[in-house]
Amino acid sequence: MTGRRDDGIVVVMPGPPMTIDQYFLTPETMLPQELVWGMVRDAPAPAPGHQWVVGQFYVALREHVRRHSWGRVWVSPIDVVLDRHRHLVVQPDVILVAEADAGIVTDRVWGPPDLVIEVLSPRPRIGTLEERIAWFAQYGVRECWLVQQDERTVEVLEFSSGIVVDRRLCLSDEPLRSSVLPAFSATPAAIFGH
Repeated sequence: MTGRRDDGIVVVMPGPPMTIDQYFLTPETMLPQELVWGMVRDAPAPAPGHQWVVGQFYVALREHVRRHSWGRVWVSPIDVVLDRHRHLVVQPDVILVAEADAGIVTDRVWGPPDLVIEVLSPRPRIGTLEERIAWFAQYGVRECWLVQQDERTVEVLEFSSGIVVDRRLCLSDEPLRSSVLPAFSATPAAIFGH
């Protein structure tokens, strides 16, 4: 049974929790959908502006990692299994996995990406930003970029030992500095384009 909250997010209502194996047997969808502690959360499709920004960041990262033979980049929807036993599967907007960690990518991404990007919307589409940041830190993501569409800024969060260890705001015309991609230096304005 499903229900829709006031903010438009669809939540599977209480019943027996869904296992990760059951989740992977559900019909494939292009809508945002995640499994959180055995409960499916999904939401309406994101707005065109959101998807355009996601595409811009995907292209910028893809070109950079190709040039440096660093790893691979994927765009959502792609299932990232953070905790198989506790049934936690998320779908960040963009993920990057280093070549050294390529083994976690098979039919799904079975573990933490090195870098995740979340393009923030006026209303959270699935869950809260705070819970997502906590999961990324807890399960071993190295870095998260929070992209503000209207301000054209990026907040870079570095994680270590399960917590946020550094948080810095990169303004539109400042080069993005990343501990995961030390050679990356594009500005948010350049990534956003026109």
